[in-house]
Amino acid sequence: MPRLRILAGPSLDELTPIEANSDRAVEFKSDVFQGKVAAYIKGFADPSGDVSDSAYFEKRTGVTWSIQVQGRFSKQYSADDVLFGNVFERPLKLPWGFSAALKFMNFVDPTLEQDLASSSKPWALSPLISTMPHLEHKRINGPEDVPSFPAETLIGDDISQLQPASAKKTDASGERRTFFKDASRRKEVVFGPEDLITADFCYDYLRFSPQGVELRLPGGITIDMMKYWDGQRVPFVCCERLHPGDEHSEPWGRVFWCIVIEAVDEDEVVGARGGDVD
Repeated sequence: MPRLRILAGPSLDELTPIEANSDRAVEFKSDVFQGKVAAYIKGFADPSGDVSDSAYFEKRTGVTWSIQVQGRFSKQYSADDVLFGNVFERPLKLPWGFSAALKFMNFVDPTLEQDLASSSKPWALSPLISTMPHLEHKRINGPEDVPSFPAETLIGDDISQLQPASAKKTDASGERRTFFKDASRRKEVVFGPEDLITADFCYDYLRFSPQGVELRLPGGITIDMMKYWDGQRVPFVCCERLHPGDEHSEPWGRVFWCIVIEAVDEDEVVGARGGDVD
């Protein structure tokens, strides 16, 4: 199978390599967002074929991958307009069982909106505040109030300092996600320069190994994703919601930050290994 690598940055055009399971984050800053991103993937093989491990999976049991972010917006955005999910640059070759996968995704996240069958640029996005399995919010006055990242402890669920006051009663992940299924409640929340967000997007339905990537769904459905992958990169993005009348070249709005999984060129694999490719 092709070797994979991970990159992160403030946009899909400004990316820096990131080492999975290293406890080291990529820092970035743009005119709309500044923060850090880290990645943990169980069984992930780097371009040289080496598989790394992390104590994260001993602490957060039952998951196989994690995308973590800490940062703040440079200006104010409604929580309803801050989305997170996947976007693609060209049509997808959808696997057998796609309808089951889509039902599973909607069950996990009822706020998901998508056009994965698009004939141009597929996407699947949800409001960040309702889709993140774990989310912490903290009001800060300056850099001295920002905790270390990634932290030795797991990202929890604390939005006790979030406005409006009604949202403070939803610290448990399930309560928060249920509460913010309602768009009107999301629109009451505004993220700005004093709002530090720390989040962990982690699940177990993707299984990585040197042999490939499997999608595992309830009911014993397993899909070999490598059979359907055409080599295009897989971006996870946090972006702004498009509204009617907005002019944008993509079906999604401006990207605040992103993390991308892509194939490594064969020549780079040879260079990383110092020999022939498998």
